[in-house]
Amino acid sequence: MTPKQLSKKREELITRLRTNPTTTVTFTKVDGTKRVMNCTLMEGYVPVMESTSERKENKDIVVAYDLDKGAWRSFRVDSIQSTIK
Repeated sequence: MTPKQLSKKREELITRLRTNPTTTVTFTKVDGTKRVMNCTLMEGYVPVMESTSERKENKDIVVAYDLDKGAWRSFRVDSIQSTIK
């Protein structure tokens, strides 16, 4: 995928995560194993966080709240195999 296509895919996924209480994302972890994660970014389903750092946003990854683990997780956009809402 081109950088423009990856950016569009990332924005579409973030929109889906913000508007659905659960989205199932299947992706390949850095170690090569497959991971299926039920996650969201929908208000009311994620803990309120106060950002204390001034980190630059990494456009190569998506940060989402893992509903099964009850913790924030991230994955690379180019590693996504499928998404199901």
